[in-house]
Amino acid sequence: MNSFAFGKSISPIEVTNIGKLGFWLLVREKEYFLPFEHFPWFLQAKIEDILNVQLLHEDHLRWPALDVDLSLESIENPEAFPLMYK
Repeated sequence: MNSFAFGKSISPIEVTNIGKLGFWLLVREKEYFLPFEHFPWFLQAKIEDILNVQLLHEDHLRWPALDVDLSLESIENPEAFPLMYK
């Protein structure tokens, strides 16, 4: 009989934790922290809307209910994207 380990994510993207200061996003086994200070679109969002995230085209993140689109590069290197919300 074969069995699978419980708790292992099979999704390429998952919100792993939401806290007072921001939330953690696991994308293909790499974790990112999105502080509300730098990503204010999520501050007043419903939890279900933050959890409803899609990974498109390998590096494009989409939150359809919030109409928010981000690239992984903009999360990793926000200083390279000066036109983001300040």
